[in-house]
Amino acid sequence: MATEHLAAPMPGVFYRRSDPDEPLMVEIGDDVSEGDTVALIGVMKNFHDITAPHDGTVTDILVENEGEVEAGQKLIELTIED
Repeated sequence: MATEHLAAPMPGVFYRRSDPDEPLMVEIGDDVSEGDTVALIGVMKNFHDITAPHDGTVTDILVENEGEVEAGQKLIELTIED
């Protein structure tokens, strides 16, 4: 098994849900498939999807919901089957 970190492609605000009334996109322990949207980065009222690059399991979420992030900052840790 390998560990991969999903990083912020740009500075902005990290969102774990698409709307305040919606459930969280992922939780620790959730299995995700390649291409699944796992979070959003908001920049000036534009939202950019953070997607899983591979099938895997979410093993850690490194940023609080609605926390400010910098470009390249690690957001989510995935465990990937080799």
